[in-house]
Amino acid sequence: MALTFKTIAVFSGRTIKSGILIGVIRKAHSRSAQVLNMAKPSTTVSNIIKSPLDKREYRGVVLPNDMKVLLVSDPQTDKSAASLSVAVGSMNDPKELPGLAHFLEHMLFLGTEKYPEENDYSKFLAENGGSSNAYTARDHTNYYFDVSPKELKGALDRFSQFFISPLFTESATEREVNAVHSEHEKNIPSDTWRSHQMEVGTSSLSHPYSRFATGNRDTLWVKPREQKMDVRSSLLDFHKQHYSSNVMSLAVLGSENLDELQQLVESLFTDVVNLDVTAPVWPENPYGPPELQTKIELVPIKDIRHLSVMFPIPDTTKHYKSSAEGYLSHLIGHEGAGSLLSLLKEKNWVNHLEAGSSVPARGFGTFKIAVDLTADGLKNTNNIIRHMFEYLQMLRDLGPQQWVWEEMRDVNAMLFRFKDKERPQSFVTHISSSMHNYPLTDVLSAGYILTEFKPELISDILADLVPEKSRITIVSKEFTDKTEFVEEWYGVKYNRKLIEPERTEEWKNCGSNADLKLPPKNEFIPSNFDLKGRDEHRGIVPRIISEDPMSRLWFLQDNEFTMPKAVVRVEVFSPLPLLEPLKTNLNHLFVAVVKDALTEYSYAAAVAGLHYMIVDSVYGIEIVANGYDHKLGLLLNRVFEKVVDFNVEPQRFEVLKDFYLRTLKNFEDEQPYSHASYYMTYLLRERRWSNQELLNAMDDVTFEKLNDYAKDFASKVKFEWLVHGNVTAKEATDLVNSCQKNFVTRGCSSLLPTQTGRLREINLPEGSNHLYQSEHKTHLSSCAAILFQAGIQGTRQNVLVELLEHIANEPCFNQLRTKEQLGYIVFTGVRRAHGTQGIQFLVQSDRHPVYVEGRVDNFLVNLQDILKNMTEEEFLQHRNAVFVRKSEKPKKMIDRANLLWNEITLQLYNFERQAVELAELDTVTLEDIRNYFAIVMGPGSKKIKRLGIHVVSMAEGGAGHKETEPKTPSSEQDIVEDVAAWKRRQFLYPASSPYVPAPSENKSKL
Repeated sequence: MALTFKTIAVFSGRTIKSGILIGVIRKAHSRSAQVLNMAKPSTTVSNIIKSPLDKREYRGVVLPNDMKVLLVSDPQTDKSAASLSVAVGSMNDPKELPGLAHFLEHMLFLGTEKYPEENDYSKFLAENGGSSNAYTARDHTNYYFDVSPKELKGALDRFSQFFISPLFTESATEREVNAVHSEHEKNIPSDTWRSHQMEVGTSSLSHPYSRFATGNRDTLWVKPREQKMDVRSSLLDFHKQHYSSNVMSLAVLGSENLDELQQLVESLFTDVVNLDVTAPVWPENPYGPPELQTKIELVPIKDIRHLSVMFPIPDTTKHYKSSAEGYLSHLIGHEGAGSLLSLLKEKNWVNHLEAGSSVPARGFGTFKIAVDLTADGLKNTNNIIRHMFEYLQMLRDLGPQQWVWEEMRDVNAMLFRFKDKERPQSFVTHISSSMHNYPLTDVLSAGYILTEFKPELISDILADLVPEKSRITIVSKEFTDKTEFVEEWYGVKYNRKLIEPERTEEWKNCGSNADLKLPPKNEFIPSNFDLKGRDEHRGIVPRIISEDPMSRLWFLQDNEFTMPKAVVRVEVFSPLPLLEPLKTNLNHLFVAVVKDALTEYSYAAAVAGLHYMIVDSVYGIEIVANGYDHKLGLLLNRVFEKVVDFNVEPQRFEVLKDFYLRTLKNFEDEQPYSHASYYMTYLLRERRWSNQELLNAMDDVTFEKLNDYAKDFASKVKFEWLVHGNVTAKEATDLVNSCQKNFVTRGCSSLLPTQTGRLREINLPEGSNHLYQSEHKTHLSSCAAILFQAGIQGTRQNVLVELLEHIANEPCFNQLRTKEQLGYIVFTGVRRAHGTQGIQFLVQSDRHPVYVEGRVDNFLVNLQDILKNMTEEEFLQHRNAVFVRKSEKPKKMIDRANLLWNEITLQLYNFERQAVELAELDTVTLEDIRNYFAIVMGPGSKKIKRLGIHVVSMAEGGAGHKETEPKTPSSEQDIVEDVAAWKRRQFLYPASSPYVPAPSENKSKL
């Protein structure tokens, strides 16, 4: 796979708040700046290059304080959004305070002089259908939010004050260190973070890139206090030194016109102080000669095997119109016939390959080729690397191929021309950071519009991809008990060795390999972008245009997005996966083999903007194809051919079986909150095999049984189809018939209606309070999850659940996360499954789940008071916020298709759910919510249906070993010991009743 590797960014998780002195200091600067800025007008840039089909209007502005701004006017938007990126990040941390930039990101939201309440910002956004977040990267920090279009001014006013007069209170400083520490603790057992830290920590120690970016309690509190350092003063100094308007980029999207947006931004952001600083650049690569020709061997947490070869290269950002590094990524990461991946897979050494460049920070770059390893591949890492250098030598021998670059240019231009609309928040977040790297005129088109073929630049980068300039990292459990060093921040056990000179010489003189070739011209690139004639059926409700005992086809021609694209979704239903754990495992491997066999064929389609996905499920398999409609049928037919003409070699079977087996085993090392969600589903779903049951059944998985399963699967199924997009009804029917023919010609028959039933959910008894307890040994954190069942989904019930959860969300986060600092992950949400729903609270914490659940109970008492004292005006504000959130329209064709598909697979068929539930929401009163809370989750409710999950850390230092922690559950809780026996005693909710019958009677004839 060709990609651009992205530097890991440190997220705050959710914007926080607090603080007092800094506002006075900054205000003095602000007044002087304001006087200077009055004489200097804003300058504008109007020739922003945008997609021809993009209906939004754009304007670039440079404010009097030299802040760069991109204004986006979208009168049809259902959310406004803004993002500000400042060109300072963790590489600007003082050497003695690792993590300070990230800590500042957390602290910046803890109140301002104008809005001193800690949770004013998040509360305002929550009350107006919005959300927010932030992240700290190596060379920039990004803050962003979205909100109801009517409230953009109020949100921007609060947002701007973070950069004008933030309050850094001493009380919040000590408290928020705990949040940063909890965030780091969450990442310690993550192999992604551990590998990244090894990459960073083994770079040149004199380079700021080598520093620990996240920070923890030791670096930000304990050690500084021991050294008599005032962390709060350091925060103030960092902010005063680096947070300057001239290195800030702001993107704002609203429903207002451009003049109104410019006036709003000028009135709010011109007072941000311009310290006239220079955005830092690091031209020296952190991987110099002492760090090259090095091999790192490290021990992972999970049972994974991984090999990467990395090379330092220059920062090529300024050559964005030529994309030389993209040319190399495209070829080295190709997955078609003759590719590097194809050769390595043929030898059963790897399953996946990624290749691409990265710019970790302004001034230097890296290029990496990475593969996962099979057991045999781990024994052949030197041969794998030799093949990598053989491919690179082939590229040097052939020289840069203009036709390859032109094909890449044409595909990128096509993708830009028909670029899907993005969600406002993600759009502005990406754009604000891109504004540091590209002129305002090109900020939307950079990376898409290529105009300069530079073969010399391609050759220059290739000259850096040589053995003498390489760094090798191998990740495997094989190195356990064989390592020499321990990394400081994550405790990674590793070896660091020099690559043998004779090995380097072997790779240098490897020559080329006749099995390695350039890809052929891409036949999947579409050439027909015509929009099909529209039929008279309008709106968003699909209709059934074909139905028989084996198949049903839902069809909706697109009238929203008017793009030459289509989405096809199909469920191939089989009762086999639910029969026993062995069949579930065989179904998973069945799909894995099909995907593996399609790699070469489907990669060219993906490059050309045509994607497919096949996944196993409890009901069989699901297949999705989406992209340009011109050649979509060609791809989908090949997928169906591979499903029916199942074929796998014994060696390849063993490789894929090993990968799946390790995945099952690695579940033990997942985050505690993942375990809590898994156990919640395990207890409440009518039938679900446990992870251990699946593991035990793997002993019976054989090559012969998989082949038998594939035949059995294809012998009796039922198809449920959805075709949506730039397609006619006849084309949809022809496509379906063509794909199904692969099954029919092999004697496939239909299932009986009684064989296609859906799973149901456990119906907890009224007045129940159940608890399931589990332990884990990987993470220091534990987790408590509490679910309050609310019954069957329905129009009224849905809006009541969503409104109650919305009212609880912000005060819960503010109480348990911001004030009590129970942990980094504090979550409330609506849980929906098999036609039922409920409200769930989840907290991952270093405290014992018994204590955490007690604090959730305490919050519920507070929530009762909040509802009791809530005014009618406050209630209407909350109701409007939910209205705003539920009013969001799909931004892409596939988003609409997914909404339709959800209605079809749940067999609810409420295709106009949004309008129906918005109308119902308007009828909900404050008294309705008070009564609903009292029944569903109110303290003392006799009708409560409650299930708690406790995942207790038994790792050294975990809550399970702390003597001071309460460990005895409440006497009111019924402990679930034997899950199978417990489930046998429970009732089930009935299957969902459709909102309307499946409209078979409306079936139309072609």
